[in-house]
Amino acid sequence: MKRLISLCLAAALLAPGALAAPGPSSAPALELDAASAVLVEKETGTVLYEHNAHQRLEPASVTKIMTLLLIMEALDSGRITKEDTVTVSAYAAGMGGSQVYLKEGEQFPVGELVKCITVVSGNDAAVAMAEYLAGSESAFVAQMNERAAQLGMSDTTFVNCTGLPAQGHLTTAGDIALMSRELILNHPAIREYTTIWMDSIRNGAFGLTNTNRLIRFYPGATGLKTGSTDGALFCMSATAERDGMELIAVVMKSPTSAQRFEDAKALLDYGFANYALADVCPDAPLAPVDVLLGVTGQVQPQLQRPCRLLVRKGEAGQVETRLTLAQDVEAPVEQGQVLGQLEITVGGELRDSIPIVAAQAVDRLTVTGIFQRMLRALLMAPQ
Repeated sequence: MKRLISLCLAAALLAPGALAAPGPSSAPALELDAASAVLVEKETGTVLYEHNAHQRLEPASVTKIMTLLLIMEALDSGRITKEDTVTVSAYAAGMGGSQVYLKEGEQFPVGELVKCITVVSGNDAAVAMAEYLAGSESAFVAQMNERAAQLGMSDTTFVNCTGLPAQGHLTTAGDIALMSRELILNHPAIREYTTIWMDSIRNGAFGLTNTNRLIRFYPGATGLKTGSTDGALFCMSATAERDGMELIAVVMKSPTSAQRFEDAKALLDYGFANYALADVCPDAPLAPVDVLLGVTGQVQPQLQRPCRLLVRKGEAGQVETRLTLAQDVEAPVEQGQVLGQLEITVGGELRDSIPIVAAQAVDRLTVTGIFQRMLRALLMAPQ
């Protein structure tokens, strides 16, 4: 066990120092033109940078992240499939703004409409999917607001599924980061669409070019959604991944389209230059724990979850681990029963505590079983 503790510590010391959740005082003031911005790491949800992140503003087509989230939840649950056929209504076909010029009665597979939403921000495609999933756009918007509340998006009110200008249709950079994280963390298949640079529909007759030019010009870009109206100005939620770490950069109300992308790049550059995800724990298995009065004499402990820390680069040597594990446990043992914990500190501050649990259940011996075990021990004892 001492050897295992040493391995944990050695692995921790090889990783960069860990990060306490930063606030405005711990990050430099980036030169952004956006009225509001936030940078979040996907896996841990840690906010790495924020500026007016809770200011309620118009999101324009960044709204469609929630539309896409509900679509992906329906796809991943099996409620719908990418091959399902959607018939376009007159209402959907009449949407203004960015569109793919759907016609009333035209039919498209779900997958094609998702592509139209993610790549060129088709308002008509978004409404067609909203009607397909909920019967009407208004019913779908009610689901959007319900899901927003579940995610803790307390400053958000959706009035439509497109982001077209509407009184009271408001959200914040912080709330956009929440729904962006939910989408990319739990529905990674969205990348199939958000990473498309150029494509087409209608058998190649109608070309699509991604409104998010970072997909073409920013290394590691994975998505996610742009938006602009006269009131919202230029907004986006940009995602990118490098070295196994994915970041979400949200900018709202940038004065120009070009500056929107520059602001997003500045946020992402800052995150990748200063932070990384590190595996602190070794892969070596934990030593078995003795089980008293169990049908088997030992149970294998394991970490309840992988040990991944968001760390600040250049702070190596500040990570320490402490392993606490029971020497024995009395049966019955339930699968997942806590047997100990691994504490991870950075500079003396506790950063994470991971339960160590039983990998399998162990039943308690019956009286007959105890007698049989004693008898075997007597028979096997040296004469």
